[in-house]
Amino acid sequence: MPADTNPEGDIFGGWLLAHMDLAGATPAFEIAQGRCATVALDGMVFHQPVAVGDEVSIYAEVLKTGRTSIRVHVEAWKRSRNVAQSRSVRVTEGVFTYVALDEAGRPRLLPGVAA
Repeated sequence: MPADTNPEGDIFGGWLLAHMDLAGATPAFEIAQGRCATVALDGMVFHQPVAVGDEVSIYAEVLKTGRTSIRVHVEAWKRSRNVAQSRSVRVTEGVFTYVALDEAGRPRLLPGVAA
């Protein structure tokens, strides 16, 4: 939406980052079988701007699981609204770390991890 853009018409990085966090949380919640929190973001790189009207696709891949944490590589790709430039281009990527939480909000072991 236009409210999510800077004066040049590009989408704010924070808007895209929030959607990437949601995408990365999906496999983390499945692995944790419950509540998780984002605790870190490593190596965020913006390769290209995203304009209003571009189609954005976000992909997440689990890299590693620990005792309480899950690291997920997340990429965002765009396809320009301009038909002549309709190829997909990676616009940003980062590695998100999520921690499984118990009912009190404290880290808990992932299912299947020995205590």
